[in-house]
Amino acid sequence: MSVVLKVRDISKSFGKTTVVDRISFELNKGEILGLVGPNGAGKSTIIRCILGIIHPDSGYIDYFLDGNNGINPSKIGYLPEERGLYKDAKIIDILLYLASLKNYPLDKARQKAEDYFAKLDLKGKDKAKIQELSKGMAQKVQFIASIIHEPEFLVLDEPLSGFDPLTQSIFIEEIKNLAAKGTSILLSSHQMNMVESLCTRIFMINKGKGILYDDLDRIKDRYGSYKCELTGNNEVQNLINLPYVTRVEQDGLKSTLHLEPNISPNEFIEKLPPSIEIKELNITRISLHDIFVNTITGGRS
Repeated sequence: MSVVLKVRDISKSFGKTTVVDRISFELNKGEILGLVGPNGAGKSTIIRCILGIIHPDSGYIDYFLDGNNGINPSKIGYLPEERGLYKDAKIIDILLYLASLKNYPLDKARQKAEDYFAKLDLKGKDKAKIQELSKGMAQKVQFIASIIHEPEFLVLDEPLSGFDPLTQSIFIEEIKNLAAKGTSILLSSHQMNMVESLCTRIFMINKGKGILYDDLDRIKDRYGSYKCELTGNNEVQNLINLPYVTRVEQDGLKSTLHLEPNISPNEFIEKLPPSIEIKELNITRISLHDIFVNTITGGRS
């Protein structure tokens, strides 16, 4: 698998504060890599360094786009978290203008715009101005603007923010299609369910440092212990004293029991005493959201 982006030991400080501390990772062709971390972890600074908006204080960033080394803006697409388009300009004019900045043929850009208008329920809106659109429609236009020139490398920063569930599903499929066609995607998001459904690998950072970097399946094997959702009239103390239970969260009659690593559901169930009231019981692997929270808070090492 060919590498399109290589980030090696980059650091960035503002004043006396180190925001990014010796970060390293790679992005492969056709891959969706999830860049995740809490607010203030350094994700936006990393993205700005990668895009050349700012420069790291040390380390290096190498691009391998269009068979050549070095950054090539015409091969890069970027959907920023903070959206912004010319509010008093027509949609089609904005898209064609942005495509021209990427040296993309305007006849192809116009055709691709029409295709996306049909796909994203914007048909007939090509002459509308951004200020006349709803927030959701304007975000769709911003997404089209980031991909209309068929970038080899695409940065998506919170791409589904503000979308309803149906529109989210459409965009998730479109992002998958882009990767399947060879676009390499760096996806930054707080929505762990979306990251889990889209990304093949995860790079997690906290306080400017990389803390988790691996294939999603291997992360789940390593950190993916089980949790048991139990409904019944049970005291928290009785549940926390059960074998293999590390932590209990309780909301009314519903309790969530987090199990020790490498403990199978059968092992746990066999140790349940008759004194525990069970009206409903469901055991699942913990989600990427749980792994994220446990890793950031130190619940798991």
